Amino acid sequence: MELADEIIIPAPRAKVYKALNDVDILQACIPGCEELEKESETELVAKVILKVWPVKAKFSGRVTLDPSKAPDAFSLAGEGDGGVAGFAKGGADVELIEDGETTILRYTAKAQTGGKIAQLGGRL
Repeated sequence: MELADEIIIPAPRAKVYKALNDVDILQACIPGCEELEKESETELVAKVILKVWPVKAKFSGRVTLDPSKAPDAFSLAGEGDGGVAGFAKGGADVELIEDGETTILRYTAKAQTGGKIAQLGGRL
């Protein structure tokens, strides 16, 4: 699955970048994320609920941030294990474009599942 979008945020790029590095705000940006804890500046531990109608599974995993292009852009990648439900992995590339007092946030995200949850999703 691949997603892409562009969002205009009424704040300067430096403020948007700082907010996206706040664990609580980042957690709110990850669909189904129940828990996100920072282990280092680039490593996080996550618990995410993935729902593929009608099945819901809880995944525990790790998220790695790559801030090497900050504050213009950053990327994140994650992998999770859902036990008998299978696995999930994915990532996102985020670009922050300064436009006066606003910021254009452009992203592409990819997700992949395997195991039982992927088999069920493929039938729908």
